[in-house]
Amino acid sequence: MLSETMQNAFNNQINAEMFSSNLYLSMAAYFESLNLPGFATWLEVQAKEEMGHAMKFYKYINERRGRAWIRGVESPQGTWNAPLEAFEHVLNHEQHVTRLINKLVEMATLEKDVASQVFLQWFVNEQVEEEKNADEIVQRLKMIGSSMSGLLMLDHHMGKRQAE
Repeated sequence: MLSETMQNAFNNQINAEMFSSNLYLSMAAYFESLNLPGFATWLEVQAKEEMGHAMKFYKYINERRGRAWIRGVESPQGTWNAPLEAFEHVLNHEQHVTRLINKLVEMATLEKDVASQVFLQWFVNEQVEEEKNADEIVQRLKMIGSSMSGLLMLDHHMGKRQAE
């Protein structure tokens, strides 16, 4: 059975994952408005992935005889000054989510909740990948600088991302 402390923390994480999904969908709309459909596709896939993360927490809470609570999600930002700024936001946001996951691991350890520690290991590994992917895009955008042809080539590359 899930402790009330872990249940509340996991419910907060559901909300954080849903916010991430909305943020990335908002970014996808921003890139669509710039006629950069590849970036939009990448972010749409990311938005679906984040909603999948929320569902993992939802199902886990239920499996442990807890009660999942779905709350309202804060509206995300909708505009950025440039693609680089948007993806720096992605990287910063993923680093924030990593800190949230790390706190959950610490909490599960203090609670001596081994099952939750094992469950959270998947998210620890996922966040390493999320930060790496966001950082690679940031670094590529920095290399491209103001090159429109470079931006269009990267956009084309990003559009090849498929749901995993």
